[in-house]
Amino acid sequence: MSVEVTTLKCGLRVVSDVIPNVETVTVGAWVDVGSRFESASENGLSHMLEHMAFKGTKRRTAYDIAEQVENVGGYLNAYTSREHTTYYARLLKEDLGLGVDVLGDILQNSTFAQDELERERGVIIQEIGQAEDTPDDVVFDLMQQAAYQDQPMGRPILGTTDLVNNFTRDDLNDYMSGHYKGENMAVVAAGNLNHDVFVTMVEDHFGDLDIKRDHKKEETVYSGGENRVERDLEQVNLLFGFDGVSYSDADYFPSQVMSMIFGGGMSSRLFQEIREKRGLVYSIYSYMGSYVDGGTFGIHAGTGPDQVAELVPVVAREFHKLTENVSEQEVARAKAQIKAGILMSLENTTSRMEQLGRQQMIFGRHISREETLQKIDQVDAAAIMKSASRILKGSKLSLGAIGPMDSLVSYDEISNLF
Repeated sequence: MSVEVTTLKCGLRVVSDVIPNVETVTVGAWVDVGSRFESASENGLSHMLEHMAFKGTKRRTAYDIAEQVENVGGYLNAYTSREHTTYYARLLKEDLGLGVDVLGDILQNSTFAQDELERERGVIIQEIGQAEDTPDDVVFDLMQQAAYQDQPMGRPILGTTDLVNNFTRDDLNDYMSGHYKGENMAVVAAGNLNHDVFVTMVEDHFGDLDIKRDHKKEETVYSGGENRVERDLEQVNLLFGFDGVSYSDADYFPSQVMSMIFGGGMSSRLFQEIREKRGLVYSIYSYMGSYVDGGTFGIHAGTGPDQVAELVPVVAREFHKLTENVSEQEVARAKAQIKAGILMSLENTTSRMEQLGRQQMIFGRHISREETLQKIDQVDAAAIMKSASRILKGSKLSLGAIGPMDSLVSYDEISNLF
């Protein structure tokens, strides 16, 4: 892996990962801002800005933006998370300059035309409606709200229909000018490219950014509690959440291996005990969602109302078992799964761009594959049991639930099982 980083005078980081034996390149503009930076009245604004950036600039119409990239066979997209916003294009190697030009244009010259804003309002409200019609999406927002009550981290990334209906062009302009600064951003490319040429391209299209980093995010404080919604569905969707670990926590890698053993695949404990042996679910898994200053460990399951009474105590019992005994075979298998996922992702230019961009936003530096694999290799059974015990016994349960609630016992009863 050949990674180079150059910082422009405006504070913008230019990062490249040169892969000479491919014909494509993925370039992304990363912004260190997401829904956790929003006030209550701004909730959903990061996401709306991501949508509106594609709806026309001083040089291009919305159609021009899409057409110019697709005319050369390219692909243009973006996404918003709680901590970051990413805009990216995947192109043939000779079209990298076009990708940088388009990204620079939409992130500095967007006009936020009123007619486009009104149309996109409707699109986002449709997106919110689609998410609300998907129980296994809703349950994640329910758990997040329970885990981080009355905080930006607990609010939905998409915002609410009422808020989206009231955002104005001034709101978008103020938010972009306040957060889209050189020191808050990185332009990252992976694929067949020359770093010095890439730096020149980025400087030409992003070099006039304001340098100043003046935005702040509210500190994340895990609280815990429950958030359940009665709905006439065939299944009860459950998400059990616990206070997790940040990216920089010493338990980060042990917790990742722990989650893989617990609910990370068909050979995991949860899948084998709850689906294969008992037939209680179609899907069950665990995950560690980390942030810069915290995280959430979650266990997701969907089951029929008649199976809830058996499912919940089995999940709790399996979690307790994880704090008491982990075999060397499980450790080896989980580490192999994680390492294979990392190495396989290196074969894709978009995955490599995302890896580099995320590292810049979180750590401010490139972390080599060798460093990551070494940290995974250092994880042992004792560290995994310690991490499981810390998560299970060190925090209050956060419960998200949606579906028929008659068979789901009280929060206190569930909490006592864990």
